[in-house]
Amino acid sequence: MIANDLSKFVSYCKKIQPQTQEDIKQFFEGVIAFPYDKELLLQAYLFLNIQNLFPSCYELLLFEKSPIADYTDLGKCDFVYLTFQGNLFLIETKFIDTEATGATERKRRNKHRNKVFEQVITLKSRFGEYWDIRSEQLECGVFTTDSDIDWRGNGINVTTKSISIDSLEKWRRTYKQINQT
Repeated sequence: MIANDLSKFVSYCKKIQPQTQEDIKQFFEGVIAFPYDKELLLQAYLFLNIQNLFPSCYELLLFEKSPIADYTDLGKCDFVYLTFQGNLFLIETKFIDTEATGATERKRRNKHRNKVFEQVITLKSRFGEYWDIRSEQLECGVFTTDSDIDWRGNGINVTTKSISIDSLEKWRRTYKQINQT
């Protein structure tokens, strides 16, 4: 991708996601105050802690949008960031209930683990084809509540990060208390 192609893509993103970084921050801070959706809470944590989790990420370009024009049937990407190196970083999130027990829950967790990797790899491929971006200019990440995924990104070029459900909830309570003043 040459710089001109990148600026075309960034312009496209600003058209379909015109909110400022501050607007998006306010949205996620609202999620923390009213955590009705655990996946959104996980995404709020990611957005508000992006530099600690994925330090190369610089600016959020898309959130929960299809990076392929209006073809949402081809998949939406949870987050598309511009990196400091001028690459694009695709991140998929998944709240995985690690506290549930039993054989059915183990199967469900494994299905969710596989699904989140499949999603980000498929999006990388489709994204590259549609926008004519070389594979090495597309980075991928997965962020979940399941530390068992941490090793799964090895060998497939996917950066994996996780936070425990307990730590996520502690962060939510602390963030609320610190920012209520």
